[in-house]
Amino acid sequence: MTSEVKLLAGTCSQYLAGEVAKHYGSPLARMDVHRFSDGEMQPEIHESVRGSFVFIIQNTPAPADNLMELLLIVDAARRASADYICAVVPYFGYARQDRKDRPRVAIAAKLVANLMRAAGIQRVMTMDLHAGQIQGFFDIPVDHLNSSAVFIPYIQDLGLEDMCFAAPDVGSVKRARVYAQFFQSDMVICDKYRKRANEVAEMTLIGNVEGKNVIIVDDLIDTGGTLCNAADLLMRKGAKSVRAMITHPVLSGKAYENIEKSALTELVVSDTLPVRKDAAKIKQLSVAQLFATAIRNTHEHTSINDLFLTPSV
Repeated sequence: MTSEVKLLAGTCSQYLAGEVAKHYGSPLARMDVHRFSDGEMQPEIHESVRGSFVFIIQNTPAPADNLMELLLIVDAARRASADYICAVVPYFGYARQDRKDRPRVAIAAKLVANLMRAAGIQRVMTMDLHAGQIQGFFDIPVDHLNSSAVFIPYIQDLGLEDMCFAAPDVGSVKRARVYAQFFQSDMVICDKYRKRANEVAEMTLIGNVEGKNVIIVDDLIDTGGTLCNAADLLMRKGAKSVRAMITHPVLSGKAYENIEKSALTELVVSDTLPVRKDAAKIKQLSVAQLFATAIRNTHEHTSINDLFLTPSV
């Protein structure tokens, strides 16, 4: 007999979890996260999860409270005798710290993977990791979903001619190439040099965009500095228009202001993280149905391969 599914939502992902539950066809399990006056958290699940297949939907962006809350919910479910615990983490925080690029720095992505495994998580479901090899940091199964399943149909509906896909930095080349192959279009690279985190010192274009409708592809946007610089550069080099398809809208600092002042026609993001409703240039596409289907297939032990779009080459 297959275990009953219980969907739990962390504080950081209430809206997305609610949408996932709607598409899945099951309400979220009742749960509260109590907070003491000093900020300490205590999750309390208000219904039995004994013997259940538990999916905990919670992103882990800064601050660290979101990660800590996820770990505490996992511990509560494990101590309540849940049969299987899967963490649904659409946006995996700390993924940008995936290697030692300087002496005496932490590899935070690996540390977070260890913490999640130690807490009792038996499977992780995520989307568009900053670096695909982060899957190897986990000693448990990882379902790595791809936002192209919602972005590619949107691009098809635009009906653009003379399309060209752009990587805003060298790290995004593989993502941009997938889109370029799917649409059998050209690809260019915006090569950037940083003096320090969140500050681009110089950017050059590799390739030709004259007369092209350019679409920038990336996994996340933080302050928007790289994206806006890339859009401005592409327009200076003769592009007809510049759009961006970016999965995770972290949008910190002056990101909203930067986007509105940029040369971007529009910024299309997923709803893994919330976006301000007054952002005129930002359009949000839902990935809730994608996660709901992945949850169902995982519970029923069937393949999730059909959720991925592959290049037409």
